[in-house]
Amino acid sequence: MKSVLITGGAGFLGSHLADRLLGEGARVTCLDDLSTGSAANLAHLANEPRFELIEADVATPIALDVDTIFNLACPASPVHYQHDPIKTMRTSVLGAINMLDLAEKNGAVILQASTSEVYGDPHVHPQTEGYWGNVNTVGERSCYDEGKRAAETLFADYRRHRGVRTKLVRIFNTYGPRMLPSDGRVVSNFIVQALSGQDLTIYGEGMQTRSFCYVDDLIEAMVRMMRTADFAGPVNIGNPFEFNMLELAQKVLAFTGSTSQIVYRPLPSDDPRQRKPDISLAKERLGWEPRIGLDEGLKRTIADFKTRLNT
Repeated sequence: MKSVLITGGAGFLGSHLADRLLGEGARVTCLDDLSTGSAANLAHLANEPRFELIEADVATPIALDVDTIFNLACPASPVHYQHDPIKTMRTSVLGAINMLDLAEKNGAVILQASTSEVYGDPHVHPQTEGYWGNVNTVGERSCYDEGKRAAETLFADYRRHRGVRTKLVRIFNTYGPRMLPSDGRVVSNFIVQALSGQDLTIYGEGMQTRSFCYVDDLIEAMVRMMRTADFAGPVNIGNPFEFNMLELAQKVLAFTGSTSQIVYRPLPSDDPRQRKPDISLAKERLGWEPRIGLDEGLKRTIADFKTRLNT
């Protein structure tokens, strides 16, 4: 990876990936329309000569000379992707087409950051890459779920019919420093609520489960995937240790020392009841598994939020 393009590069994951690749000597260009990403995530790179930030929409074609593309562009939290669902779908589908065309033109290798949401509200647990999912095509979350599924189809077809070197990773819940305080994801919600003395909001009875992967582990997996010569995926990337929402809330309260209370609200539409990756394939083909447990990851993330929120 000598010359790298990261779409969505000013986002939570993109900015961490940029740090990692710059540290390895690559030239990195981040493309982001800053609708959910933040230039502040990249401010520390302002004087780095091998780094450039381009403010642009991935749904608009662009010409760049790169040998590696990480396509991360898309709002990833329900609050943001439901705000303008048509734009979300355009980003997922047109963005994929534009980046695949760019990869084809340059002879570049391209990785698609797909999502565990392609499995919908799964009937299979844990989820393996061979499971086709249980997804509502017309629900409030469908713009994201179906957009990502369509992008996977495009990546598979560009590989089969045009010989583009594609990679597909399905990312499960990831958390860590630089998450947006307002992104609506459960880890950031709980931390912000606890630090500001608000009640922690749990939907339903809090028994729905998620598996939380710390950002450094996720970036390691993506880099390993890009460096495999003969493996296109899809491959699940996430932490297989499962926690329910009530357990998570209790951990956040303990690590912040907050006196906030836990309150319960109705469960949102199409909210998955269980989410846990089977990472056997990642272990086999990438030699990867997460190393940072939830307790340590939460402590690091809370420290970052304290600094940014000045609490």
